[in-house]
Amino acid sequence: MAPVFARKINFLNVPVDFGYSIAHKRIFGDHKTWRGILAGVLIGECVFLLQRFLEQYPVFTALHFTSYQTLPWYFGALIGFGAVFGDLIKSFFKRRKNIAAGTSWIPFDQIDYILGGLIFSLIVVRIPLSAWLTILILGFLLHIATNHIGFWLGIREQRW
Repeated sequence: MAPVFARKINFLNVPVDFGYSIAHKRIFGDHKTWRGILAGVLIGECVFLLQRFLEQYPVFTALHFTSYQTLPWYFGALIGFGAVFGDLIKSFFKRRKNIAAGTSWIPFDQIDYILGGLIFSLIVVRIPLSAWLTILILGFLLHIATNHIGFWLGIREQRW
C-alpha cells in the first residue's frame, strides 16, 4: 500500500519503464513509478523499525517467529523493495497477457508483493514453511477484505 499513500507526491513520478515497450506492449505501465519504489522501501523500513521498537513490550513478542533485534537495520527496506519488485514482476506478466492495469488477476494481484517480500527476506533470515503458508493465506484473504472495505467506503474505485 505504500505506493498508494505516496500517489499525491509528484517527486519521482516517472514510470519505472520510462515509457518503453517490448513487442508493442509497455514493460510495466504508467502506474509503476520510481516514486512508488521509493515509498515501498521507505515505508517498509519505517514499519520494521516500529516493530523493532514495539518488540520490547511483551504483548508484541508473540506475533513473530524471530526477534526483530537480530535482524539487520535495513531488513524493512529489503522487504519493502521485495514487495515492490514482486508487484513489478506481476505487472510485467500482466502486460504480456494483455490484462489491463487495474484489472484483477487472481491470485497474483493478492500475493505478488508477499512473495517478493518473502523471497528478498531470505537474504538475511530463514522463514519456516509454516510461516510462509500462513503469511500467504492471510495476506491473500486480508488483501481481498481490505480492498472491498476500501471500495465500500469510497476510498477505492474497484473492489479488487
